[in-house]
Amino acid sequence: MIQYFALLASLLAGTTIVLGGIVEGYGYGLSLGTNWPYTNDMMSVAKKGDPEAIHRITATLTGIFALITLILRPELTTAIGFVAVIFTALLGMATLYVLAGKLPSLFQGLHDIAAYSTFVIFLLLFTGFKGNLLTFFEQAIIPPHFLYFVIFMGGWVTGTRRMTRPIGKVRKPNGRLQWVWLVHGAAAAIFVVSLILLHFWLTLGLAVLEGAIGLLVYRTINNNPGKPGSSIALHQLFSILTVVAILINSGII
Repeated sequence: MIQYFALLASLLAGTTIVLGGIVEGYGYGLSLGTNWPYTNDMMSVAKKGDPEAIHRITATLTGIFALITLILRPELTTAIGFVAVIFTALLGMATLYVLAGKLPSLFQGLHDIAAYSTFVIFLLLFTGFKGNLLTFFEQAIIPPHFLYFVIFMGGWVTGTRRMTRPIGKVRKPNGRLQWVWLVHGAAAAIFVVSLILLHFWLTLGLAVLEGAIGLLVYRTINNNPGKPGSSIALHQLFSILTVVAILINSGII
């Protein structure tokens, strides 16, 4: 029974990540202001198709199913999963203040790390992973940890540009935003090299596609920084698929 709730929590966590990309891609970052997690009319706003409202609803549902798994199986892994949901929610609130210019942009990167960790933990619970989470990170320390750094820097880019600023042409980096984007890109390139050395071919294929989509994101952000479109959500989707591929290639699932 717990595996089904874990699957729901993982799917909802992944859906919430992709919805976050839609929120950024279509300029809904502060559509509900900095009020968090709810506003009085949030359900009606969601029915009208506001992705930020839907994003908050799926995040709430993730927390509910995470709590159910903890109640059904009160152990370290489910407890860590529930704590990850809480941290994701709190850092989600922090990202609103990043967008409002009241907190440093690195909080956006931390939020992304927490969100992906939530997705991974409940996916492992669904697949019947028998080890502990420390073992998971030890077994796959090079790719996922470095991918986490790539994800962190991607969130930092989003926070630095506050979902409204163009990155500009990065021929000779100028300003914090371009330097953060450059570090993000360099980390992604090193991650790809690590996959070749480890012979993680499935992950490599997805990572290359994700990199190509990342270049599309760069272009769409510069063309329309306030509403770069679906490329952001697509980039998030391939990040999720890359994480899953790492778990498969390393034999964890």
